[in-house]
Amino acid sequence: MPEINNPALVAELTALYMEYETALCTNDIPTMDRLFWDSPEVIRLGATENLYGIAEIREFRQGRPAVNLEREIIKLKVVTIGEDTASIVLEFKRNIDGTTRYGRQSQTWYKFPQGWKIIFAHVSFLPVP
Repeated sequence: MPEINNPALVAELTALYMEYETALCTNDIPTMDRLFWDSPEVIRLGATENLYGIAEIREFRQGRPAVNLEREIIKLKVVTIGEDTASIVLEFKRNIDGTTRYGRQSQTWYKFPQGWKIIFAHVSFLPVP
């Protein structure tokens, strides 16, 4: 059975995730691109879009507005499975057009020879109360 939550891997992936979070909130496209798997098999299901393959993800990032991207992390959970697989789940809140919105994000990471990469991502918002 693979080891679950090796402390060194949890720390490594937490640091990588925080790098991703900073890149996301500052619209650092090269960093986000580096952290995603460069493959037609990578998937990102966003709050308003379904993106299949790195080409669609790159096109989306190039076209999205680069303002008001900040969000507050409410809860971050990293789970590692063995030496090469991890799941990262985030609860967050954002101010969008004067309304506080709560959302969640999940990512699956895999360790390739060139390092950890996001192979699947999902972002969604909870309904406005």
